[in-house]
Amino acid sequence: MPYVEARGKSIRVKWWSGEYKLDPDGKPTKKKIYDSASGPEPGQKFQTEDEAYLYGLDREYEVRHGKGVRRASAATPMSEYIWMWFDAADIRPNSLKTYRSMLRATIGPYWGHRPVGDITPIEYDFWKRQIKEQYSENYAGALLTVFRMLMTDAVLKYKLRTESPIVEQKNRGRYKKKQTKRTKQELPVAAVHQLAANAYHVWGYTGWAYIWTLAFTGMRPPGEMVGLQRGFASPYWPGADPIPARRREAQKRYRGMHALRVQHQAYYVGGKPTLAGPKYDSDRTLVIPPFLHEIHAALLASHASPWVFPSMTGKHLLTTEFTQAYWRPIRDGAKERKSRPRYARYVRPELPPVPEMAGEDLYRLRHWHRELLDEPGADIATVAKEARMGHEVSGMEGVYSRVTIGMEMRIVEYLQGVWEKEVVAKGLWTPPFPMRLPEPLPGGAPPLVSGLPVLGEV
Repeated sequence: MPYVEARGKSIRVKWWSGEYKLDPDGKPTKKKIYDSASGPEPGQKFQTEDEAYLYGLDREYEVRHGKGVRRASAATPMSEYIWMWFDAADIRPNSLKTYRSMLRATIGPYWGHRPVGDITPIEYDFWKRQIKEQYSENYAGALLTVFRMLMTDAVLKYKLRTESPIVEQKNRGRYKKKQTKRTKQELPVAAVHQLAANAYHVWGYTGWAYIWTLAFTGMRPPGEMVGLQRGFASPYWPGADPIPARRREAQKRYRGMHALRVQHQAYYVGGKPTLAGPKYDSDRTLVIPPFLHEIHAALLASHASPWVFPSMTGKHLLTTEFTQAYWRPIRDGAKERKSRPRYARYVRPELPPVPEMAGEDLYRLRHWHRELLDEPGADIATVAKEARMGHEVSGMEGVYSRVTIGMEMRIVEYLQGVWEKEVVAKGLWTPPFPMRLPEPLPGGAPPLVSGLPVLGEV
């Protein structure tokens, strides 16, 4: 039960916080920890002892029902809490970098002086409106997501608040039409072919293979594409898979077919190129049509890099200014480069722009792959399309459905048919296969990377 202390004009109530003091070894003792208050709100005073007593009863009710929050905990400054939360977060290094930036640049400066338990719904709504007016839709959405995570953990995990200040109410306030990204232009296969042709003149046969791989597998660029290793490409996989059980299962399942394994993505962490698992842990096997397998076989026979798509100089793509030196001339076209004594390797004809890709990034080709699978004549099951994109099907369909070998055979048949109809039958240009290396790889086995090493150490 709470007890009230009245001293002159001051009335104070104490109640058990639900916690016990700890001994030097960190174990709870029988000594209770009490909270106290001199008023119902900061800056206010209790007018009567009955008011103080009822206030204490309410706090003990919250403790008994698991809703109590110690006043000292609720008073934790946001400037401390956000970095304690950040240090305890179990997320990927790439996401940590993004979260750190948002906490340091936007959330911390605005909320840092406020106690965690004092943030009110009206304060949150005001801030939400401010950032939506100040920042782009994507960045504002990311900020709101991180702040929601902070408040949810403050309530459920760390017991710094009794409830979140984020109150979502549907159909309230001024109606605002949902903003969607501008409609993408239709992207015919001929336009993808022009990208691949431009890539060939910018980057050699590697560029030709890169564009068709992205367009016909839907892998996530740039991470999954630059993280694809030789041993996980179809000419070697599944025979080169380092996990025996997975290797045996894949050899049995994909006998007579071609497939590559999306096992890693590559990106920078702390200024160092690093290999990690795919986004959302979506490591997966992608069946590919025969034409793409032949392209990969020719490409890998022409270089000894452990990476399927090395840079123009044979290094890892993360070491390049990819957007400026590779993607923009591929997408936007470029003037002719004539022969000069020291720069013979950079000679190339004039490259035409691809109008359908104006202003687009590489992700447009991943989206195009999904559009291709959605065509009426494709006849491909939803679960197979989602799995290929590295997504999970929600609801009961995702629980009971699975990708069958028949579905994967249909994907191969359909994609090969698109190539033969839209490229081969129409007589579109294709480059000759590159020259093979004079000697096979040492030992006859492709190098593989495991774990999370720095790429420079491979």
